[in-house]
Amino acid sequence: MLKNNPMVKKLVETGEERVGKLAQALLSNERFVTALQSLVQRSLTAKGLLDKSLRTALAAMNLPSSEDVESLRRKVTEIETMLSRIEAKLGERFEQRP
Repeated sequence: MLKNNPMVKKLVETGEERVGKLAQALLSNERFVTALQSLVQRSLTAKGLLDKSLRTALAAMNLPSSEDVESLRRKVTEIETMLSRIEAKLGERFEQRP
């Protein structure tokens, strides 16, 4: 209902236009871009430290990380595949016996 209102459409268009101009002005400001890059870099560094600390804490509590669980899942899948092959070969050999 509001979407069809011409006043609302005009307000939305004006708002989008002003937000676009503001974004363009901010991104053309070298100091802002430098500050934003610095913030992103510090955030990535902090995330790396947090990840490392969590892995250390999990290891200290003898709890597996998500990487450990995924590695174990892959190994179990490999073992299941190998057992299926062995089972198939055994089945073939028993069928060939007189």
